[in-house]
Amino acid sequence: MKTNLIVILGPTASGKTALAARLAEDFRGEVISADSRQVYRGMDIGTGKDLSEFRRQEKTIPCHLIDILDPQQEFNVYEFQKRFYEIFKKLTQRGTLPVLVGGTGLYLESVLTDYVLPPAASDENLRLELAGKTMDELRAMLLALKPNLHNKTDLGDRNRLIRKIEIEKARPQPTAGMDPRPHISAGVFGIAWERSELRRRIAARLEQRLAEGMIEEVQDLQKKGVSWERLESFGLEYRFIARYLQEKISREEMVSRLEIAIGQFAKRQMTWFRRMEKKGVRIEWMDGTDYGALYRRVRDLLV
Repeated sequence: MKTNLIVILGPTASGKTALAARLAEDFRGEVISADSRQVYRGMDIGTGKDLSEFRRQEKTIPCHLIDILDPQQEFNVYEFQKRFYEIFKKLTQRGTLPVLVGGTGLYLESVLTDYVLPPAASDENLRLELAGKTMDELRAMLLALKPNLHNKTDLGDRNRLIRKIEIEKARPQPTAGMDPRPHISAGVFGIAWERSELRRRIAARLEQRLAEGMIEEVQDLQKKGVSWERLESFGLEYRFIARYLQEKISREEMVSRLEIAIGQFAKRQMTWFRRMEKKGVRIEWMDGTDYGALYRRVRDLLV
């Protein structure tokens, strides 16, 4: 099958957004974001939306699945997969190349493998059954259903725990009535950096984002009604800055711990991508500084 999707993945701070926007410009495509936090409005600096990257030579590259929800709303892999398929179908039907970019491995994997996610409607009987259970009992139920839980933040919030249990209980049900998965033939490219250089890029980007007002962004979200608990659930920048704003840690401690945490996150992302390769997803690793080589490989796939 002819390639009908280009995927640009990589760890945080790898520069994948700029490369994806440039490819979309050169191949008359549109970008689809595969980032679990960029879906939220008002979370711009901390999530690295880099919207300026989509403005190319007085032209704005269309980008999907960015700024579609308020931070108080929930978004999950099922919702991502569903929305991605809808956008993918519309773009391909009009002859536009979809360029998927992001670092959320679970989202990427959900559309690059045969990842069946049946819809899970609210189950009032189940909710009544769970109403009398303690948090520890709910956690035990969820971990029994899904021992390798990806998003640990679900364990700390009662409503999210119950919703996750609903979803996991729905998973074994027949998938009749679900929209068929579109035919996808993807060219998948990973952006690689030497480890010490990636650490340098992470530190430089963190310093830049703090200078751009990342602390003020988190403060503003809290003033607009996003709870401290919800902010912490977004992890990384939002977690450590929320703790700093609550005077739980000093600014110096916030910066040093955050830089370490982002580095650890990048390492986990790479581990996920390697696991995707073991599952059969072929990733071509490219030098992050060589756009020419990336352009030529994409051109070859699309001819």
